[in-house]
Amino acid sequence: MSTITTGSGTTIYYKDWGEGPVVTFSHGWPLNADAWDGQMLFMAQQGFRVVAHDRRGHGRSSQASAGNDMDTYADDLAAVIDALDLQDITMVGHSTGGGEVARYIGRHGTRRVSRAVLIAAVPPGLVKSAANPEGVPIELFDGLRSSLAGDRAQFYREFAVPFFGANRPGATVSQGLLDQFFLWSMQVGLKNSYECVKAFSETQFHDDLRAFDIPTLLMHGEDDQIVPLDASSRKSATLVKGAVELYYPGLPHGLTATHPALVNRDLLAFCREGRRKVA
Repeated sequence: MSTITTGSGTTIYYKDWGEGPVVTFSHGWPLNADAWDGQMLFMAQQGFRVVAHDRRGHGRSSQASAGNDMDTYADDLAAVIDALDLQDITMVGHSTGGGEVARYIGRHGTRRVSRAVLIAAVPPGLVKSAANPEGVPIELFDGLRSSLAGDRAQFYREFAVPFFGANRPGATVSQGLLDQFFLWSMQVGLKNSYECVKAFSETQFHDDLRAFDIPTLLMHGEDDQIVPLDASSRKSATLVKGAVELYYPGLPHGLTATHPALVNRDLLAFCREGRRKVA
């Protein structure tokens, strides 16, 4: 396997396909890099080099006891980027992975980055508060943790349904897609998955987003039952200077899997645009 070892001794798995301009992919919780296969194969066929890693504790990366937080996730991504000496990157993140991309830019800047794409991403902050009335009540995230600790296998089976919008009238989500979600989710260490809930739900990304000085695309399904559009991308758009917004009526949180042709079309178009810094 292709891996790097971080300074703390954690092994991070990555996949690296194709040649050409670089696109990195950061996956959502509780999945792994394989969740991006539909985008990675397509982009590699279009002449791009595509790189995706398994977040620590997820997939084929080691299940480190510590570091299940956004700062460390971002630093792990930086370690992969530095080890491969990637330059002029288009960084793509879905859900929790969008938080990882935002925190990477907040901590490491855009010296190696030319564009960013946040898809159904958790920034700027999910938890409901007086300052974020559109957010999600903390009790929901407490429930996620309780379900994980009690019966994670059944929880993952049930969580896949709203993730892909399979509970909506007329939905055509295959059993294979639901099974795939379950198999990938069961590869996550329980401690890693449990602590990641705090990372993606309670981390505040406002300052990270304000640090974006590159072209940025925000993509989001309007029927997202996991990361509400009004609490996330719409607010991020007010913080990222010049952000381009693409919102898709009726699409779910897992739109990269349920509607790959649509996502791939718009991702390719954005990646092919001229690279520039935002003044």
